[in-house]
Amino acid sequence: MSTSAPADPLENPFQSFHSRHKRHTQKTTKYVELIIVADNREVQKQGKDVEKVKQRLAEIANYVDKFYRALNIRVALVGLEVWSDADKCPITQDPFNTLHEFLDWRKVKLLPQKPHDNAQLISGVYFQGTTIGMAPIMSMCTVEQSGGIVMDHSENPLGAAVTLAHELGHNFGMNHDTPERGCGCRMTADRGGCIMTPSTGYPFPTVFSTCSKKDLAASLEKGVGMCLYNMPEVKVLYGGQKCGNGYVEEGEECDCGEPEECMNPCCNATTCTLKGDAVCAHGQCCENCMLKPAGTMCRESSNSCDLPEFCTGASPHCPANVYLHDGHSCQDVEGYCYNGICQTHEQQCITLWGPGAKPAPGICFERVNSAGDPYGNCGKDSKGSFAKCEARDAKCGKIQCQGGANRPVIGTNAVSIETNIPLQEGGRILCRGTHVYLGDDMPDPGLVLAGTKCGDGMVCLNRQCQNVSVFGVHECSGKCNGRGVCNNKKNCHCEAHWAPPFCEKTGFGGSIDSGPMRLAGTVVILHS
Repeated sequence: MSTSAPADPLENPFQSFHSRHKRHTQKTTKYVELIIVADNREVQKQGKDVEKVKQRLAEIANYVDKFYRALNIRVALVGLEVWSDADKCPITQDPFNTLHEFLDWRKVKLLPQKPHDNAQLISGVYFQGTTIGMAPIMSMCTVEQSGGIVMDHSENPLGAAVTLAHELGHNFGMNHDTPERGCGCRMTADRGGCIMTPSTGYPFPTVFSTCSKKDLAASLEKGVGMCLYNMPEVKVLYGGQKCGNGYVEEGEECDCGEPEECMNPCCNATTCTLKGDAVCAHGQCCENCMLKPAGTMCRESSNSCDLPEFCTGASPHCPANVYLHDGHSCQDVEGYCYNGICQTHEQQCITLWGPGAKPAPGICFERVNSAGDPYGNCGKDSKGSFAKCEARDAKCGKIQCQGGANRPVIGTNAVSIETNIPLQEGGRILCRGTHVYLGDDMPDPGLVLAGTKCGDGMVCLNRQCQNVSVFGVHECSGKCNGRGVCNNKKNCHCEAHWAPPFCEKTGFGGSIDSGPMRLAGTVVILHS
């Protein structure tokens, strides 16, 4: 039996990178580069005192960072925006519309102006009903949906901080701590309970439950949060320099936190300087106060759309996380990589219906999603009405599945929508859709995710089935001379024996972004 390489390098890119390694995502510190925006009503609530607003937002961010440290996540405030004159997008009492408008403004205006991982709106508007915040689930790091809205509902900034932490939790993939989930919480209800409870009161919760930790671990393993593995540039941190904040800033050699919490043997916590002969104190490429050799793998690939990173030999920090360019085929060409995740209808069906679930035949998508109602649609139009799917876009509307559990496994109030469709040749097909109500603070996740394959060479974007060429992945990989693949930075990630940037000369593999791969049984010699 013989094997041959696939004709198209995008069909099975660097399979060997993903066959043996699974990243230990929870052991690696993640950094959320956060921007907080205050709307005009919030400014008015604070007496139109812009400095007072900024101080309040910074205090909120400090609380959130403290909550997430227990999960090995740092929330780094990299920017504040205060709408002192007028709102820059429509803000109303309707939380769904406000969330949609804010996320659209973030994508079009804020993100190109100031790169960040997540943005949250602090609003002085009182939302309708019992909603005090809202955020899309499992959306961290995405261009379209990495953010949320928070009502500033308490005089104490801790109240808004808890709500922001809750909505950020949804972005991370955390669901609510409902009684039937049997979550363990080290704080009793009379002491605040846990952050992801569906509704919170006073005293405010400050810890995460066992369910939240499991949800987070599952999301990270799926590839959610691919942008969080690089430490933020210290010059963009809001609040000024301070020895003891855990970030190595100008004039510091290291920073292991406050003296009472520092456990680092290489760093003097009082002076933020290295001890003795130490060369480094932090980073995945620092071991026993010394730099690891170039080519040492410092971050394994976490899924079929991720790429590994390697120490450079010159820095204690692992290079920023990189992954396959959007549009690469994955899972035996069943899906396409998008934001570092292999998006498929099957995976979404399993998420909603559990093991054994699979996508329904195309006729289910076409019939159900042509209705333009809450149970079959391609999202909402500019007027807020449910939009009918054109036949070509049907697989980008509400997900249709078969098999799995008797009822949806996500959410406690999920509605199962079953449609029997007669076939011309006789018989019927059962289509299973869902309307998932996860609470007042999360939109229905029953819509097909952006980046999902909707046909050969076709992918869902903006609820439309578009040609995958929109990503430009073939053009990008074409410059790699058939010996590498294109990463999300539009650079070649070369096979082991070839050198970046274009994999045309012999070398140690990797990319200009990820560091050099160290070959088994070889010594890497760096020439000066």
